[in-house]
Amino acid sequence: MNEGVQKNTLYVGGLAEEVNELILHAAFIPFGDIKDVKTPLDQATQKHRSFGFVTFLEREDAAAAMDNMDGTELFGRVLTVNYALPEKIKGGEHGWAAQPIWADADTWFERQQQEQEMQRLQAEQKEAMLAAEELHRKKMAEERDGEKDDEADAKDDPMANAEAEVLKQNNGA
Repeated sequence: MNEGVQKNTLYVGGLAEEVNELILHAAFIPFGDIKDVKTPLDQATQKHRSFGFVTFLEREDAAAAMDNMDGTELFGRVLTVNYALPEKIKGGEHGWAAQPIWADADTWFERQQQEQEMQRLQAEQKEAMLAAEELHRKKMAEERDGEKDDEADAKDDPMANAEAEVLKQNNGA
């Protein structure tokens, strides 16, 4: 087999007009975890060009999908499923179509992971800031209210209540 063949990425030809990336994903997901699905659009019509690419995480899953899906029907059209070749996708110099398909899939996947990590970090930072603000507000309120008297503290403090109870018992005995 050709060394340049992408064994995780499948070319899927013969797609009906109704097929979108979600449908293509659903048709191939039974064979394993999918990393990416692309259906390149025709710049003039903004519709896909009757083919797409499905990238699996595992080569074995891609092989099983190719063996089972090549020659099957989807929305009344017979599919052609092969390993994708590492050629630039035709369609001009614009956008991702000018890049090799696997480069776009990898960078898109990495970008998604980076965005998720950034959102997670921002959420943690926001949570920490809110906690710090709340702590600061409590300290400021305590300073404004001044020191509470010992009786009020004793009523709210279970340890102080227990100590008082022991003292009462010792004094009464």
